[in-house]
Amino acid sequence: MNENNEPLLSTFKLPNGVELKNRIVMAPMTNFSSNPDGSVTDAEVNYYARRSKGVSMVITACTYVTPNGKGFHGEFGADHDGMIPSLKQLAEAIKEQGAKAVLQIFHGGRMCPPELVPNGEIVSASDVPAEKGGVSTDEPDVKPRALTEAEVEEIIHAFGETTRRAIEAGFDGVEIHGANGYLIQQFFSPHSNRREDRFGGSLEKRMAFPLAIVDEIKKTVKEHAKAPFIVGYRFSPEEPETPGITMGDTLKLVDALAGKGLDYLHVSLNDFFSAPRRGVEDLTKTRIDYLLETIDNRVPLIGVGSIYSAEDARKAFKTGVPLLALGRELIIDPDWVQKVQEGKEAEIVTQLDKSKQEELVIPDPLWNAIVNTPGWFPGVS
Repeated sequence: MNENNEPLLSTFKLPNGVELKNRIVMAPMTNFSSNPDGSVTDAEVNYYARRSKGVSMVITACTYVTPNGKGFHGEFGADHDGMIPSLKQLAEAIKEQGAKAVLQIFHGGRMCPPELVPNGEIVSASDVPAEKGGVSTDEPDVKPRALTEAEVEEIIHAFGETTRRAIEAGFDGVEIHGANGYLIQQFFSPHSNRREDRFGGSLEKRMAFPLAIVDEIKKTVKEHAKAPFIVGYRFSPEEPETPGITMGDTLKLVDALAGKGLDYLHVSLNDFFSAPRRGVEDLTKTRIDYLLETIDNRVPLIGVGSIYSAEDARKAFKTGVPLLALGRELIIDPDWVQKVQEGKEAEIVTQLDKSKQEELVIPDPLWNAIVNTPGWFPGVS
């Protein structure tokens, strides 16, 4: 093994005492491959198992916490206790290969396709549709209905209930999906949240929903987990819309999250070394640098974004992030970590071989999305 790779392969202890066998995590990616009833398919389970041997932790694709939160065709569900056997199947497949299994939980809000939710009724923080070309969509969305305060409380509770199901299904943790334009981010964003109650208005009030979900999940873990259980939070640093989330806004949210006793924060980036758009003084300093400075070692940060080669990973790791997530690269080469461990980094594949679907164990719906959409490759969910 290249001794320069030793830091990537060293163990790491999360704040709750759970030890990760190395610093490489599988990022959450939508795969469109679950059954229509929300249960996982064998193809999906095999896809995860194929990628769970080398990495220390696998964060699944997002799963919806309520029926009106389903954001994708072929997304698996965790919105009622009947889904626990399905969730257990997925957790066991990941853990059998030696990785920690973390369930990403979310609500799609205004990004949900109407045909996937009850009565086609899309809900959000306010009745503001997503902009075409916005953070998560290239198509204009239907106008959502603003959630009532009682409904907001029900969704907060639903995040807790889904966490309980994750515990019962044998997952090692959950990741709160507060990124990529979905409901949690919609409450934090001045674009989608125009509320005038305790869940909207000032920046502090727009943080109320995300922080309440963290509190609910922490409470659920304390009540139901018999062993240390990982709780992480994923966020997007900025939005292109005006008004929209700025880097300055996110640093305030991250500062609050860093004091919540979480086990990690996970930034959602297409490019690990990208710089902020607005909201901070120095637009040449990277977002990662700003985040590490704000967090100040209070909670581990997972970095991500176009990391393909071992050299990419070494360069990213030198910034001081303790953990790195690989997304698309683990679709391309599921044996990335093993090749680094065995001193075979020259054999790492960084471009998808379209003749190797079977060898790569990629389900048909995901494969079809990759090969039939020119210029498109699945991003991190």
